[in-house]
Amino acid sequence: MIVGLLLAAGAAQRFGSQKLVAPFRGAPLVRHAALVLRGVIKPTIAVIGNDAAAVCAALADTGVAVVENPDWRDGLSTSLRRGVASVPAGAEAVVVALGDQPLLDAEVIASLVARWRETGLPIVAARFRGVIAPPVLLARSVFAEVAELRGDFGARPLIMRAPERVAYVEIDRDIPPDVDTPEDLAELSS
Repeated sequence: MIVGLLLAAGAAQRFGSQKLVAPFRGAPLVRHAALVLRGVIKPTIAVIGNDAAAVCAALADTGVAVVENPDWRDGLSTSLRRGVASVPAGAEAVVVALGDQPLLDAEVIASLVARWRETGLPIVAARFRGVIAPPVLLARSVFAEVAELRGDFGARPLIMRAPERVAYVEIDRDIPPDVDTPEDLAELSS
């Protein structure tokens, strides 16, 4: 079993308010990524933290399970650790995506899974025109390393630590935009 893991706990400091509940194309921003991830990977877990009640409400009726990260102020690694720790014992891998990327692509997620099955390598990363960016697949064999991550980092330290254990899905387009500021959201909405 593969589990989807949506990281949606951050402070949204540059946005000035909880960006994940900001409206985008008729729904809260976080719902878009949640529905795409769950459309490919079931089950899917969202790790929430900042404004947990509002983000949880935005995810209502998506079929996505919610896990709260009380340590969200300590950086992205805390959400990744919390999410990985919450996956069922039978999970072989997680596909990690970000809640502030509403244009997450289902084909990219499916390609990560297919590449993992093809190579058997413990990490499969998306590379957009040569730039590594989420989503990423992490096999159970690296979960212990995830538990040791600290700081405001996701899986990048694991990817860089041992390049020989990483497979890539090459994507010939730009990284899907994430929303960090109201201007980002306005640009994405236009």
